Amino acid sequence: NYPFKKEFVIFNLSDLEAKFADGETVNAESLRSKGLLSKKAVSLVKVLGNGEITKKLTVSVDKVSASAKEKIEKAGGKVVSCDDKTSDK
Repeated sequence: NYPFKKEFVIFNLSDLEAKFADGETVNAESLRSKGLLSKKAVSLVKVLGNGEITKKLTVSVDKVSASAKEKIEKAGGKVVSCDDKTSDK
């Protein structure tokens, strides 16, 4: 199954808290513009729940862990499924 293995670039909530302002959208394009994701990389992005988030962000990435989703929504943000992909449960 190795040829079908999906490689994810992992970001924690602490990374998003440090680099994004209240009300911004987090997606592959915004991560590239902030220098967090390689401009050449065609990678899948996953957000994990390590750290705290206090900003209201709209997160639209390939996968979001259940704990990250809960923390994002608790802070007033929202998680949008990207390309009909659902978040982890």
